[in-house]
Amino acid sequence: MDLNKVMIIGRLTRDPEIRTTTSGEQNANLSIATNFSWSDKSGQRQERSEFHNVIAWRKLAEICQKYLHKGSRLYVEGRLQTRSWEDQSGVKKYRTEVVLENLIMLDSKGSGAGSATTEEEPAAPADNNLDEEINVEDIPF
Repeated sequence: MDLNKVMIIGRLTRDPEIRTTTSGEQNANLSIATNFSWSDKSGQRQERSEFHNVIAWRKLAEICQKYLHKGSRLYVEGRLQTRSWEDQSGVKKYRTEVVLENLIMLDSKGSGAGSATTEEEPAAPADNNLDEEINVEDIPF
């Protein structure tokens, strides 16, 4: 069995770029930054940023256009895909990107937070019983 799954939590580095194909389908190109920090041998804090190319199609592209902007905090799920093309000078170029399948906006509720998937089914209702106490005896394992 094969698995091609990507999960990223990060921030948009720019507003989504919306395009329409010749067949009329919309897509949105996103760039998401993630940070990784650690302490080196001397105890100095180090940080590295990674930038991820993400593409959303059809309904998800519309949602990205409507609700996302530079700095938005997101959880994205998808699959990796590498595509190639030749530039104007005939040099072959490659780009690896995440094809978006699920999106959760992590900003505060007042700023349009929510989730979207490629499915046409409505999202499951949120569990609002966060204050309910959990007993160890209730855990099934």
